[in-house]
Amino acid sequence: MCAHYQGLSQPQSYTESFAVTAPTDVTRTDIWPGYESAFIRRPLDADLADAGDEAVPPRQALKGLFGLVPHWSRDLSLAKRTYNARSETVADKPSFRDAWRLARHCIVPLEAFFEPDWRSGRAVATRISHADGQPLGLAGLWTAWKPPQGALVHSFTLLTINADDHPMMKNFHRPGDEKRSVVVVPPERYDDWLAASTEDSMDFLRPIPAELLRAEAPPIPSLFDPQSTFF
Repeated sequence: MCAHYQGLSQPQSYTESFAVTAPTDVTRTDIWPGYESAFIRRPLDADLADAGDEAVPPRQALKGLFGLVPHWSRDLSLAKRTYNARSETVADKPSFRDAWRLARHCIVPLEAFFEPDWRSGRAVATRISHADGQPLGLAGLWTAWKPPQGALVHSFTLLTINADDHPMMKNFHRPGDEKRSVVVVPPERYDDWLAASTEDSMDFLRPIPAELLRAEAPPIPSLFDPQSTFF
């Protein structure tokens, strides 16, 4: 699972790597479940862009909670438990099945994500980034929740796949636990993922080659939440 990541720190990274405008209301970069961060989706009127309407961009970046809040939720607290969606059960789990059925695909832009390496006998939080230093775009699902009073709240989750045989990702999480990995979408397939149908969604949920990732124990303690129970 992935419970902690580092969002984009520079607004130009949104434009240069994802061809979107950075949300002005996203200021935090150290992200944990229930925190607000950015996600990228197709605009709701994206069909107009496909038809040649240049006023409608093919992608847009929005602010949302890290942790999916389905329409039937009573409050936002569920976000702290729905930040990852297993690809094997996403179509059936009540928290995720509507977003999956509606193909509400999104890309979560970030500089790195963190996983615990237990090979030394203790959890060593490890920063995982792209080997070339470029931002990563992770496959996710988004939805919107309307509270009894107040504005619409967007939220998102990261899709995960089995990583028992992945050369790098198999090194993380507790001994004996199933190894899991987020899904890194290749930049040339961003639009394909955002526009993919439900039937085609699984074709995108593939592991990234290990040589494209870099793992390092971070030297900056402030990147970790001392109150966290995840590591």
